[in-house]
Amino acid sequence: MSKLVTIYGGSGFVGRYIARRMAKQGWRVRVAVRRPNEALFVKPYGAVGQVEPVFCNIRDDNSVAAALDGADAVVNCVGTFDKTGRNSFSAIQHEGAERIARLAAAAGIPRMVHISAIGADKASPSLYAQTKAKGEDGVLAHMPDAMILRPSVIFGPEDGFFNRFAKMTRLGPILPVVGADTKFQAVYVDDVARAAVKGILGEADGGIYELGGPDAESFRDWMQTMLQVIRRRRLILNIPFWAASVMGRLMDLTQSMTFGLVPAQITADQVKQLRQDNVVSQGAKGLADLGIEPVTADAVLDDYLWSYRPSGQYAAIKESAKNLRAH
Repeated sequence: MSKLVTIYGGSGFVGRYIARRMAKQGWRVRVAVRRPNEALFVKPYGAVGQVEPVFCNIRDDNSVAAALDGADAVVNCVGTFDKTGRNSFSAIQHEGAERIARLAAAAGIPRMVHISAIGADKASPSLYAQTKAKGEDGVLAHMPDAMILRPSVIFGPEDGFFNRFAKMTRLGPILPVVGADTKFQAVYVDDVARAAVKGILGEADGGIYELGGPDAESFRDWMQTMLQVIRRRRLILNIPFWAASVMGRLMDLTQSMTFGLVPAQITADQVKQLRQDNVVSQGAKGLADLGIEPVTADAVLDDYLWSYRPSGQYAAIKESAKNLRAH
């Protein structure tokens, strides 16, 4: 019988790419998620029955253990942007990650890949970064040979970065950003998946890998690249950190008072994160150590941001028509 990998959060942005690649490797793939009915789109990634979504709540030992039954490898892709509540930073990124590793070790599963983030640091002012670091420690305490992947901001068709700001350009002539000079080393989602697959297959050593693309650019420069792709002109307005901090606290309060019905557009914790560059550390192991040549943003953005152009799918035709000579 073919081997089995359990991917917690396997229907999410990164998880679905790992699931697809593992199915192509001939493995059975168990996609462990809170809402299996919303993850049915993963089933066609493989042959009938090869990729199956199952229910799992990573806050519960029995649920996590059931999803691990019979697995040969495990991947944790679960993360959150919720600071409080039942699915808080601590519950998901620290305790949940450690729970998966503890139960995987108890089950004798030899390989684990954990998706963390660049900037994970217990000394960080950001609670998000603190819990990411604590989650890494928890994983390594139980699975010392685990592969920890720390990507920078991830781009791809389903991303929440370029898509989010491209949508904002439809609202007016100004594109507000916080931390316009903060640098990001954006990495393609499938490159992160390729790295994870190497860990699952045992083709790479365990340890921490920081994953970044070939270009480290400022937030402002990334937005200018996005604007060029979608053929729009917008004034990129940098919101000072002090003002963004006030906005973040007010939005946090509004979200709390409305029980999440009015989601925060930016949180105070995110403002803290944006004060730090999000790039690969000097001397850190990365994609090159895994034999992966990173895909550039320029090679991919056209493929999914075209829908935000004023003429959408007809933009290229209109541009070509302008070059025709009148006869």
